[in-house]
Amino acid sequence: MRLLNKDLRLQDVILMYLTVLATVVVLLVASYQAPAVHSRPALAYHIPLDPSGQLELSWNISYPTQEVYLELKVKELHHGVLLGMSDQGEPTNADLVLLWDDGHKSYFGDAWSDNEGRVMLDTQQDYELLETHQSTEGFFLLFKRPFSTCDPHDYIIEEGTVHIIYAMLERPILSLHELNISHLQPGIQRVLLLRPDAPSPALPRDVRTLEVLAPDVIIPTQETTYWCHIYQLPPNMPKNHIVMYESVITPGNEAIVHHIEVFECSPQMDTVPQYSGSCDSKMKPRKLNYCRHVLAAWALGAEPFYYPADAGLPLGGEGSSRFLRLEVHYHNPLLISGRRDSSGIRLWYTPSLRRFDAGIMELGLVYTPVMAIPPRQRSFQLTGYCTAKCTQTALPVGGVHIFASQLHTHLAGLGVRTVLVRGGREVDVVQEDKHFSTHYQGDALVTKCTYNTEDRNKATVGGFGIMEEMCVNYVHYYPRTQLELCKSHVDTDYLQKYFSLINRFQGRESCSCPGTTVEEQFSLLSWDGFSGEVLNSLYLTSPISMHCNQSTAELFPGEWEKQEIPVVTAELQRAPYPCELSGRASSQNDNPTEVRSSGSV
Repeated sequence: MRLLNKDLRLQDVILMYLTVLATVVVLLVASYQAPAVHSRPALAYHIPLDPSGQLELSWNISYPTQEVYLELKVKELHHGVLLGMSDQGEPTNADLVLLWDDGHKSYFGDAWSDNEGRVMLDTQQDYELLETHQSTEGFFLLFKRPFSTCDPHDYIIEEGTVHIIYAMLERPILSLHELNISHLQPGIQRVLLLRPDAPSPALPRDVRTLEVLAPDVIIPTQETTYWCHIYQLPPNMPKNHIVMYESVITPGNEAIVHHIEVFECSPQMDTVPQYSGSCDSKMKPRKLNYCRHVLAAWALGAEPFYYPADAGLPLGGEGSSRFLRLEVHYHNPLLISGRRDSSGIRLWYTPSLRRFDAGIMELGLVYTPVMAIPPRQRSFQLTGYCTAKCTQTALPVGGVHIFASQLHTHLAGLGVRTVLVRGGREVDVVQEDKHFSTHYQGDALVTKCTYNTEDRNKATVGGFGIMEEMCVNYVHYYPRTQLELCKSHVDTDYLQKYFSLINRFQGRESCSCPGTTVEEQFSLLSWDGFSGEVLNSLYLTSPISMHCNQSTAELFPGEWEKQEIPVVTAELQRAPYPCELSGRASSQNDNPTEVRSSGSV
């Protein structure tokens, strides 16, 4: 692909001005050597898209105009590049933006793919090209788009995970209709595009750092690895406050290190065996399963995590453990061999204690096989409850202040949503948003997780394993209380009634043998529409067992079995998008933009 090498002249500027006024679609893009005709936005966020490091996405958000600015860097551009968004990263029914050439001219345009992956140019062009330029680092493409365009072919950019798909175009494209994304074998990356725009608080002058890192691990030659490593704090470390943490990624591994967590081990354990190896290994010491208190969690694309100016997370001191467990998730789809890694988390802490101890509370579902997802499900929902009875028992009368939350599932997870319920009505959404602030006590917290198991033939049960599932929201709050876990699962007596019903319906004797596990009972079922629908109904209506746990892992005093599910009669409605208020789509353009710039790309 070659773009014309011409400096911007006066007649070019006049032509561009008249073109915009006349709403003629073909837009001449000035040479990257020429002065910009717009104010270039600062791009605060960056993420590598592909494991080989050929593509990098940078972006920023304008909340006043509800637009996102995106810049794609391509190290070696041939005949074009494709970027898209879809519900779960599928190449079909995706919202696309493309740069392509036909062997003579280059074009930029808004497109979409049908349910077979064929590409169609969108009749409503909502991606606005702002700038292209070539440098020694590669080719740069800057454009913007509203969060919502009211175009049925466009993806709505919302808070939460956005599945980005990408592909390189290796040959000229004479017509977009000849392009099928499924044949390109596009890559996929998951990212939180919408971020809070609050400024980060200043760090104290006496701040210190502690790095919890993987010990020069050779990344296994397999697609998914969870690596566990035990780290010891200095002996007799006094109490400090963690005020910020951030990732430390080994250069070159930015696209392979998927997420990192640091857990504190149970203070009741005097010793924890030294271990560095696969978290799924049978050689892993059992004591590592009791290292579950979250100190820090990072995922690909996340920014440093700051605590509020008047709170910090305790580190060291009486009642804490010297032992930490580092967990690093490596995503190595290209099966790169021999790559070494020393990634981890850098904790910033201060001996000058702040006014409040911060706490982390686990919401969602208990890690238990009684909560299961049937196989071959496109979308199946499980709900975890933190009941008003638990918050009334465990939280102070004045309530607590939530300032952040971090959501987590395993591989089958599609989405997580935690809402605050008061009097049967949703009153707030708890999410990873540092703007979020609420005081609550005596209210219920409801966490809903959605899963996809279309590629599985057996039930997926709850548990710690990567092929098992979780539904967790780590809520950051202050002042710290003794409530460390507020989660639920379906009452086991009612689950046994479910097994008896389905077994009778399918012509089998129900086995209630003492040695038969819940996993075995699920595996014996013949899964069809009826068995899946009845399980879903069971989870929606049956009593629950509450785990209202203190930091010692003991239950708060009270009766927690066979509790009624909190009823939600009214859900929160989102605010309308600008295009909905105006009653029209965001753009009337219906043709791609012709691209002209200097340099060989």
